[in-house]
Amino acid sequence: MNIHPSAVISKDAVLGNVEIGPYAVIGPHVRLGDGTVVGPSAVIDGHTEIGSNNRIFQFASIGSPPQDLKYKNEPTRLVIGDNNIIREHVTINPGTPTGRAITTIGNNNLFMIGSHIAHDCIVGDGTVFANNATLAGHVTIESMAILGGLIAVHQFARIGKLAMIGGGSMVSMDVPPYAIANGDRVKLYGINVIGLRRRGYTREKIQLIEKAYRILFRSNYSLHDAIKKVKEDLPQDRDISCIIEFIQTSKRGVCRYRI
Repeated sequence: MNIHPSAVISKDAVLGNVEIGPYAVIGPHVRLGDGTVVGPSAVIDGHTEIGSNNRIFQFASIGSPPQDLKYKNEPTRLVIGDNNIIREHVTINPGTPTGRAITTIGNNNLFMIGSHIAHDCIVGDGTVFANNATLAGHVTIESMAILGGLIAVHQFARIGKLAMIGGGSMVSMDVPPYAIANGDRVKLYGINVIGLRRRGYTREKIQLIEKAYRILFRSNYSLHDAIKKVKEDLPQDRDISCIIEFIQTSKRGVCRYRI
């Protein structure tokens, strides 16, 4: 381990082979996996478990109490996976007893400067949060989604797999998988073709997703009838099933195309 002598580390913290910079603070219930680097003046507290090979930059605040007035210092948890990059001034809070009691973050995510993950959120793998992207409590961000700078996501909203949200947007409803959405109270603008190509989706698969979106969101069918038509007319592969399941399990409603 390479630990700067000015770092303040609880004797009860569990540390792998880590590097900790000057004036960093590590609380008593923290676990850090091998290869994780904690920058100067970063604070990691609470019942927080962080996996291997993460890079936490200076002034980040990880595991501090949720910004929820109902929270009364209960021992809720924050679990972060491997290979994440957490830049300066990022804040990540644990869960609350009235929620899931845990905030979970997967692997290979990039959280740029000033982004915030509130209590009880779920973040998948391979996501990108641009500067000051902000999640309220109980939000779900599925894998490989991209959030532009200065966006805010409403409590309990969901952003689907491989969706992309434009900078400055306000997300008040669910954004379905593979979509591009933008605006104050986001609207759909199409599907994330470039993102799909970068992830190895074939032209045929992209065209199939586009057909599904035309039926679901740009036809004259009700959403119920549009889902039925997609099931009848299109091959029910993993991606089409993912879109339909996302819509059918939405609690806040799914955003629609701009008029």
